Amino acid sequence: MGGAVTQWEKNLAELGLTLPPVAAPVAAYIPAIRTGSLVYTSGQLPFVNGELSAVGKVGAEVSVEAAKKAARLCALNALAAVHDLVGLDAVVRIVKVVGFVASAPGFGDQPVVINGASEFLGQVFGDAGKHARSAVGVSELPRNTPVEVELIAEVR
Repeated sequence: MGGAVTQWEKNLAELGLTLPPVAAPVAAYIPAIRTGSLVYTSGQLPFVNGELSAVGKVGAEVSVEAAKKAARLCALNALAAVHDLVGLDAVVRIVKVVGFVASAPGFGDQPVVINGASEFLGQVFGDAGKHARSAVGVSELPRNTPVEVELIAEVR
């Protein structure tokens, strides 16, 4: 396309990242949908080249640090879904993030895990990456992934 590099592209490059291809849905849904000025993503898993970056429960087989990295990958995959639908240049702000953490019994640091996604979105979008959020502990997630993240973005 040859246009000027936008700030989000520069920020991703500084983090050593590029947007991956959109992860193919594993069931009957689409990766993202727009209604009015909002884009909702489906829950994104921490896929890298079609493989999960980690499997298992956080607080057991998966460390908090590995889970934070997985949450970051989930957010990156969510951005890929937004980009594929409307382009990240259209993003005005990230409105909401919902993170699910497959938690071992007694594990209570779900907010720390989902900080991996939240901090990443701040690094990519600056103040426009600050958002409302939920961090929820669950007993199981699809494909035994430790983390799943969805987001809502306001777009122009």
